Amino acid sequence: MIHITLPDGSVRDYQEGTTALDIAKSISEGLARKVLAAEINGEVWDATRPINNDASLRLLTWDDKGGKSTFWHSSAHLMAEALESIFPGVKLGIGPSIDKGFYYDIDLGDRTINEEDLKKLEDKMKELAKHNSVYQRQDMPKDKAIAYFTEKADPYKLELLQDLKDGEITFYTQGGFTDLCRGPHIPNTGFIKAIKLTNIAGAYWRGNEKNKMLTRIYGVTFPNQKELDEYIVLLEEAKKRDHRKLGKELELFAFSEKVGSGLPLWLPKGAMLRERLQQFLQKAQIESGYLPVITPHIGSKQLYVTSGHWEKYGKDSFRPITTPQEGEEFMLKPMNCPHHCEIYKTQPRSYKDLPLRLAEFGTVYRYEQSGELHGLTRVRGFTQDDAHLFCRPDQVLEEFEKVIDLVMYVFNSLDFHEFTAQVSLRDKEDRSKYIGSEENWEIAENSIMQAAKDKGLNTVVEYGEAAFYGPKLDFMVKDALGRSWQLGTIQVDYNLPERFDLEYVDSDNTRKRPVMIHRAPFGSMERFIAVLLEHCAGNLPLWLAPVQVKVLPLSDKYSEYAHMVARALKVESIRAEVDDRSEKIGKKIRDTELMKVPYMLIVGEKEMAESKVAVRKHGEGDKGAVLLTEFITDTLEQIKEQLKGKSAVTV
Repeated sequence: MIHITLPDGSVRDYQEGTTALDIAKSISEGLARKVLAAEINGEVWDATRPINNDASLRLLTWDDKGGKSTFWHSSAHLMAEALESIFPGVKLGIGPSIDKGFYYDIDLGDRTINEEDLKKLEDKMKELAKHNSVYQRQDMPKDKAIAYFTEKADPYKLELLQDLKDGEITFYTQGGFTDLCRGPHIPNTGFIKAIKLTNIAGAYWRGNEKNKMLTRIYGVTFPNQKELDEYIVLLEEAKKRDHRKLGKELELFAFSEKVGSGLPLWLPKGAMLRERLQQFLQKAQIESGYLPVITPHIGSKQLYVTSGHWEKYGKDSFRPITTPQEGEEFMLKPMNCPHHCEIYKTQPRSYKDLPLRLAEFGTVYRYEQSGELHGLTRVRGFTQDDAHLFCRPDQVLEEFEKVIDLVMYVFNSLDFHEFTAQVSLRDKEDRSKYIGSEENWEIAENSIMQAAKDKGLNTVVEYGEAAFYGPKLDFMVKDALGRSWQLGTIQVDYNLPERFDLEYVDSDNTRKRPVMIHRAPFGSMERFIAVLLEHCAGNLPLWLAPVQVKVLPLSDKYSEYAHMVARALKVESIRAEVDDRSEKIGKKIRDTELMKVPYMLIVGEKEMAESKVAVRKHGEGDKGAVLLTEFITDTLEQIKEQLKGKSAVTV
């Protein structure tokens, strides 16, 4: 017999070789019908895989992240089976689940695939799903695995097999399809009721531009049609909210091939938006004891060799910059922390000087493959709201909790209320990816988990997601469409102080190592603004809008009064523009609505004679005529109310 510990702490005894599905049936037949997979000792397994030792068990359904991931990975296999049926001889790359759905990279040879083919694939997948084919796991010796894919003449699977060791290779079969796969999978294809193939794209094999470009087919599936219908509605809304579309319409940013892929150009209105966000956080940081610093856009290659970044990420960086001096090499700055370590070393530090909080809106540069670039969310040059806190070991917990408070403050100020704090720890098995002592890692991981507990955060633990130098707390924020984005991050680091030989003199006159905390509440200005735009559909709050008021004269006769109104607004730091084009007022109003300006002030003969303005509010229409002084007072009060309890941004 084996002992199975359930989530409520109860322990049940079962025969060795029982499955999670068997256990679910012993609890409730209704529950068993919902089980997609199981978490065994923290690892996601097939619900039908035999359990041969004592274990902790959590049953996973559609409501669980692991359940959805398994469902979508199994759907990728179902699509692959349909592909082999419709396109005999197709070569298959990889087919993972992703945040919302799945994809499969395929090589069709000289053939192409179009929207009509996607419909055929969907229909074939629905037909195959109804067969209720069981997903069967099979251990496979490496020589037999190689022989199988050699016979299929599939170079991609053969290449993947080169990286696997004999004894760790598994195949999965459902219906007439067999694939190299570590799993897990749902019990059978019958769970897949609703299918939508959403997109066709190109992707280099294994993400390497030197490899062949494959066809990537994206899809999403659900256990019922109702959820798929709701998702399609969300997809349409997401298209309207796409930050790339909004960025162009609202004249915030642009890209130029001559400047370079992945290097955004911030237009005047976009620059104003960035500056407002930056001022907002800078004010909060100054109040919290942060000191501003500025570092160069490049650094000696040796700086990143010392930090360990070159060894870990050199291949993902831009190539070193050489100078006329032989042997001298510089790097475009890929991160700010090594520079801040050198700032720390500019003078001796005492235990009384700590914590030292250094903050910088520092622009960094990282090489992203062209196929991975995506608007502002994936770029090659971006600005981090970076800060590094150097503190004594006894200060780590308090400082970490203060940073959590700052992140919460930022999220609340911008109406991001749904989020999960992801505790990102080391891989349980492979410790070779990380630097530093076991003791320091244990201390750092425990500090993060304690801080998250003290602050009552809704947390999940993800193993293998830590930075190479330390564990971290990542904030996964849900937007208005229910999509999750990784924004703010806090990281504890005992390793860079060691590598840079950072010291402080303690109260007993001995030299000690400080602990370093990395933090970025926004994450990066680019990504944060992209998510913010999509979250609010471009309808930025009044305090943050680049242009808060647009003044529209009814005709050229009232242009001078319109400019006088704008000047009066600007004196009170209300951001205003005048639309004095020789256009009809209806067109001016429509254009301003499309630009999502919070307020329009329409002025004509009556308004000019009475020192008034006719007010229109974005999305709400006419609000009537008021004295200009009254509008200014009300607007300033609105801004103050929006910022109530938030940073004391100058209004």
